[in-house]
Amino acid sequence: MKIQNAFRFGLVGTLGVGVGLLIITSIISLQTIITYIGAALFLALGLDPAVSWLEKKKFPRWAAILIVLVAVVGAGTAVIFSIVPIIVDQVARLSNIFPDLIQAVNSSSFITDVQKNFPTLDVPMIVKSITDFLGQNLKEITTTIVQSGLALVAGLFGGLIIIILTLYFTASLNSMKRATYQLVPASKRERFTDISEQISKSVGKYVVGQAGLAACNGVLSFIFLSIIGAPFPALLAFIAFLFSLVPLVGTITGSVIIVATCLIPGIGSSPLTAFVAAIYYLIYMQVEAYVLSPNIMNRAVSVPGAVVVIAALAGGALLGILGALIAIPVAAASIMIIKQVVIPRQNEL
Repeated sequence: MKIQNAFRFGLVGTLGVGVGLLIITSIISLQTIITYIGAALFLALGLDPAVSWLEKKKFPRWAAILIVLVAVVGAGTAVIFSIVPIIVDQVARLSNIFPDLIQAVNSSSFITDVQKNFPTLDVPMIVKSITDFLGQNLKEITTTIVQSGLALVAGLFGGLIIIILTLYFTASLNSMKRATYQLVPASKRERFTDISEQISKSVGKYVVGQAGLAACNGVLSFIFLSIIGAPFPALLAFIAFLFSLVPLVGTITGSVIIVATCLIPGIGSSPLTAFVAAIYYLIYMQVEAYVLSPNIMNRAVSVPGAVVVIAALAGGALLGILGALIAIPVAAASIMIIKQVVIPRQNEL
């Protein structure tokens, strides 16, 4: 009898371990799809405040969703048709002058000037080492470029999937919430619904606030870079907008890229332009940190500064850019649950 029980226990335990491994393997295999779903749901929650606002204005749910979707698609189309041609033209210009940049770097006068400014460096040896490295690793470099192109195509396809899922989630968000609430026991359903609604509203406001900060950086960057005569202002402003979508490190990363671009010789830039751009972004980051971000984001989520940094770093390490985006609202939701559920329950014990 003991042997039979031991065998049964071992069999059940083995099957449990096997099922657990199957679940983990399935999650790893489906991580791309799960990422798409998470990003789409995150964006759908960001559109929900606009839908709710229209509902308060006596619009039917379907009409509010249709207006928001048309507005978002229309804004996206307008941005594409107004900015993309400019970006394509400026990228083409950069590609046309790129051979001249390479020739200028390889010219004897350029090497002589660098050697004169940095006499301790063996510039010809450095140039020869770089040339030899490129020649010996041409196959690997070509493979990397091809893989990068395939990754770009996959990213565009993934973006299309996220857009389609976002439209679906936005249209069916309320029904999804109700279906989820039905899974909770009736005695705890009201409390669960209240906290879930608070969390979803906070996430929606956070998405709107982060997009607002990114748009502010992009518009101001385009205006300022056009005034100082920086090269490719539309392209650089678009870079500023994209990087500003990432909290904490996005703005400074985009600023470094823009200033570094202004230092490239032969594209109409100069060290003075780069210096002025660097001063501007230092001032802007202070304004964003102490004026814009507190006034915009504090209405959405209330998270201590240290928790923001830790959450963003942890989210970025786990899920990349998507993790950095959703880390702060997840941290805010966790703090909300602790304050409204855990602490009151501990006080009752």
